Amino acid sequence: MSDTKRLVMSSDHAAIELRQALAAHIATLGWEVVDIGPTTPESTHYPDHGAAAAQRVASGDCQLGIILCGTGQGIMMAANKVKGIRCGVCSDAFSARMIRAHNNANMLSLGARVVGEGLAMDIVEAYLGAEFEGGRHGTRVDMIMALEG
Repeated sequence: MSDTKRLVMSSDHAAIELRQALAAHIATLGWEVVDIGPTTPESTHYPDHGAAAAQRVASGDCQLGIILCGTGQGIMMAANKVKGIRCGVCSDAFSARMIRAHNNANMLSLGARVVGEGLAMDIVEAYLGAEFEGGRHGTRVDMIMALEG
C-alpha cells in the first residue's frame, strides 16, 4: 500500500484559474494532485465535474477531493449525489476545519466568485490540516451515511 496522499480536483469554467493556483499550492503540502480539469474557458456543466471528482473519491482512487464553481454550491450538490461522499462548501477556515473534524468530509467545495485566492488557500490548509475526531461525531456521520439507503 502506498503512503502517497492523493487528492482529486475539478471545477467548472468559472474556477479554472483558482483551481490551478490551489493545485500548485496543495502539491507543496505533500499531496499528489489529480487535476481532472477542465483546462479551457469554454462554458462547462458543473454537475459533470462534481460527479467525476466524487467518483474518484468514492472509488478510493483519491482520499480527498476539492471542487470549485462560481459559488461552490452547485458542484457540491452534484458531488453529494455520489454514494459515500460528504462534501461541504466553505467560505472560511473554521468551517473547513470543522467539516473534517466533526463531519469527516471527504470533499471540500469552494466558490471562486466568493473567496479570493489568499482566503481559498487558508481554507484549503485548514481542511487538509484537520483530522476526524470520531467519538460522538462518528455516530452522527454514521447516521448521515445511513440516509443513503
